[in-house]
Amino acid sequence: MSARGTTGGADGPPGTTGPVPRRRLRLLSLGTTFAVAFAAVTASVTVLVGILSYNAAARLVRVDQQSVFDEVVQDLQSEVRDNRMEPLDFSSAAPGHDLVRPARTDVQVLGPDGSVFDPGDPGLPVVDADRRIAGAATAGRVVVHAGVDVGDDVYRVATVSLGGERGAVQVAQEFSDTEDLLRALQRRTLVLMAAVVLAAGLFGWWLARRITRRLVVLTNAAEVVARTRRLGIQVPVAGYDEVGRLGRAFDRMLGRLAQSEEDQRRLVQDAGHELRTPLTSLRTNISLLRRIDELPPGTREELVADLTQEARELTDLVNELVELAAGQSDTEPPQRVDLADVAEDVAGLARRRTGREIVVGASGDTTTHGRPVMLTRALSNLVENAVKFDRDGRAPVEIRVSGPARPGTVRVEVRDRGPGIAEDDLTRVFDRFYRAADARSLPGSGLGLSIVREVALAHGGAPYAHRREGGGTVTGFTVGGVAGEGPGEGSGEARGR
Repeated sequence: MSARGTTGGADGPPGTTGPVPRRRLRLLSLGTTFAVAFAAVTASVTVLVGILSYNAAARLVRVDQQSVFDEVVQDLQSEVRDNRMEPLDFSSAAPGHDLVRPARTDVQVLGPDGSVFDPGDPGLPVVDADRRIAGAATAGRVVVHAGVDVGDDVYRVATVSLGGERGAVQVAQEFSDTEDLLRALQRRTLVLMAAVVLAAGLFGWWLARRITRRLVVLTNAAEVVARTRRLGIQVPVAGYDEVGRLGRAFDRMLGRLAQSEEDQRRLVQDAGHELRTPLTSLRTNISLLRRIDELPPGTREELVADLTQEARELTDLVNELVELAAGQSDTEPPQRVDLADVAEDVAGLARRRTGREIVVGASGDTTTHGRPVMLTRALSNLVENAVKFDRDGRAPVEIRVSGPARPGTVRVEVRDRGPGIAEDDLTRVFDRFYRAADARSLPGSGLGLSIVREVALAHGGAPYAHRREGGGTVTGFTVGGVAGEGPGEGSGEARGR
């Protein structure tokens, strides 16, 4: 934790040399980023949809108006081609005039010379092209003018000849009011888009606050841990979504780190306590070495023997401490292990070292997912413990491997015919440095069975010990696979003992 502190403070990101200002933190917060991103996406979509909708609506309106105008002009062309028509026939003053005037349509009749025979309302401008059409001999000829200004309005004008140099009819459609309508629609669309963007920003801000609220709790907890190095804090995160799972995983991680720190502290304290006695004895005997020439030969030999024994005990204690620390690590890769084969290897090694008879029995499927070296160390400690306490025994030491008691669970136990373990000691024999009263005169540090416990727990199982019927002790452990790696994780049977 201290190494990470060299590149950034608890309140700042890696690579910084001091805390990030609170204002900058607010600007860079996940909630602000989420709200801005939500508003930006909504704004983009709203603008795109608004533009496309307006363009589609404007195009439909313009196309509709153009279609109406073209239909009126075509009907007029058909009528003057099929019938001999005079200017008077289209005069608005004459009853039964032959041209239907749609809404926002103006009609003006021209005489043969292009003069206005019947003015429109309002009157339409007449240009040279219109006069030529009025004097045309062919009926149905047409000239169209777009964007003709008439007063304050804009018209689309078509002049259709009556033929035979009898004049022409001008049909005009006002489209400035259509454009005014479309501009009003455009303004309303812009206002609506602005309102939608604003509402999206507010909703995004609210949603971001709601989503990131639990992440803020996790962040505050992580900052407290980084600042105070206290691992025992509670992380109050609820829910079953990804944030809830993250909170529970973070809480479990802190719990395991706190337990690991407590185990480390207790190991150091216990080791210091156990080392103090042999070191004191060593210092006493070393002080006697200064007067070794004054001691009788027998006393000298006893002194050397004591030093040798104390050095051996210190060596054994240090080795077991190293094994215990190694047992807590998970650097050894897990793999499929046949515990029956492990038992055979351990039995063979024990026979060569002690000369005792070691028998192995196996039943069922004895394979599991675990770390072979750790499992071998645990079983070796059980066998060595049995041989040590049954030093003068004639009955063989038995290793039993059976499985599965339940799916994925394998049981390993060692049976001896030694003096047995007192009932009061059965629940404590797997504690670190604990030694029963009748075992304190024997060599050992009290760490062997503690290593068995650590290995069993690391493999999803638990150790156990009980008195054997007919005399002796049964010690062993269950294995349910490496915790978090293989099958049988968190075996209920192992934890229920």
